[in-house]
Amino acid sequence: MAFHAFGPDDDAPVFVISVAAQLAGMHAQTLRQYDRLGLVTPSRTQGGGRRYSARDVVRLREVQRLTQDEGISLAGILRIMTLENQVDALQARVAELTHALREAEIASGRRVFAVGPTGDAMAIRPGERPRHTRSQALVLWDALSR
Repeated sequence: MAFHAFGPDDDAPVFVISVAAQLAGMHAQTLRQYDRLGLVTPSRTQGGGRRYSARDVVRLREVQRLTQDEGISLAGILRIMTLENQVDALQARVAELTHALREAEIASGRRVFAVGPTGDAMAIRPGERPRHTRSQALVLWDALSR
């Protein structure tokens, strides 16, 4: 789902439920139902009142679009959102690990080797994929000669 920015801080909980409902074009009771289902969970005040952010309003509109235009059930939307959150978390973790690997390779001064689709071994830069070549070279690795 694509989120469109409203301003400098899209996550600030600024809208009471009636304003968020109006901005999303929904009834406040619908927002309460979405909160109970975990589709859009607003922040809470100390007194327990709901406070919606601009990002929450965008998400409410997206839920409405998916139900009305795409015919997806609320349970289906919840599953989609859960999977999207998992993908985002995994992509962030891959980026962290890639950065850590590059830093370790730079610090150690090691060279990186890869085996191409034809079985050829070649030196490559960290994060680079091997080029497709047609070489018939045979590479022997002697672990004892290190």
